[in-house]
Amino acid sequence: MKPYQGYVYAYPHKTAYRPLNPKPSLRDVWADEPRDALFHYVHVPFCEVRCGFCNLFTRTGAGPELVTRYLDAVERQAAAVWEQLDGRAKFAQAAIGGGTPTYLDARELERLLGLTRPVTGQVPLSVETSPDTATPDRLAVLADHGTTRISIGVQTFDDTEARAAVRPQKRSTVDRALAAIRDLPFPVLNIDLIYGIAGQTERSWRASLDAALTWQPEELYLYPLYVRPLTGLSTRPTEDEWDEQRLRLYRLGRDHLLAAGYRQHSMRMFRRQDAPTLGGDEYSCQSDGMVGLGCGARSYTRRLHYSFDYAVAPTAVRGIIDDYVTRTDFTRAEVGVTMTDDELRRRHVIQSLLQADGLEKSLYRKNFGGEPSLPELADRGWLVDTGDRLVLTAEGLAWSDAIGPALFSPAVRAAMAAYDQK
Repeated sequence: MKPYQGYVYAYPHKTAYRPLNPKPSLRDVWADEPRDALFHYVHVPFCEVRCGFCNLFTRTGAGPELVTRYLDAVERQAAAVWEQLDGRAKFAQAAIGGGTPTYLDARELERLLGLTRPVTGQVPLSVETSPDTATPDRLAVLADHGTTRISIGVQTFDDTEARAAVRPQKRSTVDRALAAIRDLPFPVLNIDLIYGIAGQTERSWRASLDAALTWQPEELYLYPLYVRPLTGLSTRPTEDEWDEQRLRLYRLGRDHLLAAGYRQHSMRMFRRQDAPTLGGDEYSCQSDGMVGLGCGARSYTRRLHYSFDYAVAPTAVRGIIDDYVTRTDFTRAEVGVTMTDDELRRRHVIQSLLQADGLEKSLYRKNFGGEPSLPELADRGWLVDTGDRLVLTAEGLAWSDAIGPALFSPAVRAAMAAYDQK
């Protein structure tokens, strides 16, 4: 088993989605769904540049006219979705991601937040940004609208490593952006870092960690570098050397942050032990729904996960965005996957087990009956039974990117394998 199979941030992955036929109305999709603790997500599919490792749904070079047309479409979609939900939706959390949401200028951000905040209310709101776009005027708009968490993709504080990752970024720009964020009253700052970059050493990795820690971020996410289809990055060691490098740097980063007073919540997420609690705890990713706006956003009900089409290649991405900005009917689910009982169970196990707190056995019994059992993980020394939970060991968490994909169903594996990369 290889340690780096893939990051399971959602199950099933979008490459398992297919066009829905017939396309169900959102009114029918949400008719019997609980709506008292929903997650609201807005996707902004624009970036100044595409980094060499990026396979997100985003495009570069969008001018003001296209951004305006995109916001017009988001406004049309929002009106249609709220109407289909009969105005009966209560949100517990909200996030704006991308792409780079702060690709929008201050005026455009003001408009976007004016579309969404009146609906969600003042629930915890997370917004992603980048060093080049985290400018004081944009950040001021986010602060004025009650943003509680800013997540900035720094990836590395080393200019040479940034170039190796095909990321045109300067350390001076990173420091200016972090200073601008800390000048405003955002309760939580998250910094993303990447390990496994060509030429990255234990010394340079520790230097990036220490540079991040000088800003006392409430959260740090440590991501292993992946090279995925249709992305711009090609330089890397041989597979075995790269796996060994990434595991070594992961363990160094984990131990460094634990010693600095952070608590590990998953393979990737570390949170300062004195960081403020923002609320939104009533939302459960295993059972509660998500309402997405924007052509890259997913939406979840208990039985249907749906979105628009997905692509990475620039031409395909532009085609999907062009279709979105001219669309007038947002009342139906277009592309998605229907969740069987088995898929719901697998999703619950994956979403729970890959968190440091593990899988709560009583909740599993309540939802699915029977006892959860993963003897193959226990036999490897990656899983312990605490009596009320199944919890990954420290080494089990290190292998999360192998454990998650190993729990995918045959049907999802087949759909992902058959996906036409575009």
